Amino acid sequence: MGGAPSSAAAVPRWWQWPTILSLDAPAVAVVWQWLFSTVVAVQLRWHHHALLAAATWLVYAADRWIEGLLVAPERLISDRHRFYQRWRWSTFAAWLAVAAAGLVLASTRLTRAEGTAGAILGLPVLAYLLSQSFGRRHARLAPKEILIAVLFALGTACMPFLHRSAPAVALALPVACFTLLCFANCALISSWETEVDRSQGQTSLALSAPGLLLPLRSSPWLIAFAALVAALAAPEAQRTALWCSAASGALLGAVDVAHRRIGRQLARVLADVALLSPLAPLFAAVLLS
Repeated sequence: MGGAPSSAAAVPRWWQWPTILSLDAPAVAVVWQWLFSTVVAVQLRWHHHALLAAATWLVYAADRWIEGLLVAPERLISDRHRFYQRWRWSTFAAWLAVAAAGLVLASTRLTRAEGTAGAILGLPVLAYLLSQSFGRRHARLAPKEILIAVLFALGTACMPFLHRSAPAVALALPVACFTLLCFANCALISSWETEVDRSQGQTSLALSAPGLLLPLRSSPWLIAFAALVAALAAPEAQRTALWCSAASGALLGAVDVAHRRIGRQLARVLADVALLSPLAPLFAAVLLS
């Protein structure tokens, strides 16, 4: 289907705006960064969370901004990409402001080791962004869903790993579960948005390997079960992270089951809400402090 459906011009609903404005991914990154910090018994400073949120937003906003620049208006179906196309220069100015503020904060607050780690991690993120945006019709080394999951999880776990008070191995299982959750999130969204990807000239696992659809739809339930079993035998420091992984997997699976009834737009929003399970222990920690 080459053009956008008649509903494409509809005004987005209030619950779509966090996704349209690229605020959902930073929220997920920050709450899991906090959760990982509890696993290794470290209390990160406010600027660690602020910089992760800013960096995550910059990457997602840039991806959507470039997509809005390269794709003809009549081929854009996604509200989030149309927003960045319609408000191209306003969002570009906002992007520059956030980037400048982030650079100032990083240069004044981060240690040399923290800055070096962030710069090293930023290189593959930049390479991914350029390849997915400007080279999205060419062959890739790995599906974008895998690349996003790995890079997102590494960025989220970076500061807890650097400042850990516990052995690094304590992070292995929680970060692995989170990486798998990120992959399942991206893969399921791509299966719901095949019309969007096809119209906008993007590739996805759902389009390139439709035979994987059943395993992809089963993946959040498998993650939930594995995390639940692991939580029963894991050390106390890891249990909360594994409980959250199990909860997010089950919620993500439930969203997939309901996606045809609720529609791809609401499912797209709820898929990221499903990854916000660390909010429960975070609120509990705040109340008890």
